[in-house]
Amino acid sequence: MSSNEGKKEQIIKKEGRVIEALPNAFFKVVLSDGKEIMGFLSGKMRMNRITILPGDRVTLEVSPYDEGKGRIVYRLK
Repeated sequence: MSSNEGKKEQIIKKEGRVIEALPNAFFKVVLSDGKEIMGFLSGKMRMNRITILPGDRVTLEVSPYDEGKGRIVYRLK
């Protein structure tokens, strides 16, 4: 078993809507359950220059240890 196998199972995927763009590729995101968290762009989204604007729906990966922050991994249509 590699060291990454255990981590993949613990990541929680959630959907939300961007409400505010902040400096350094950070965003305020409201989740579908109404909770507001801080989201940051994943490396692949930065590399491919995916633009995210307020109002966009996104998918986040949230760690069970810190549910106040999440990695934005996908921009929904």
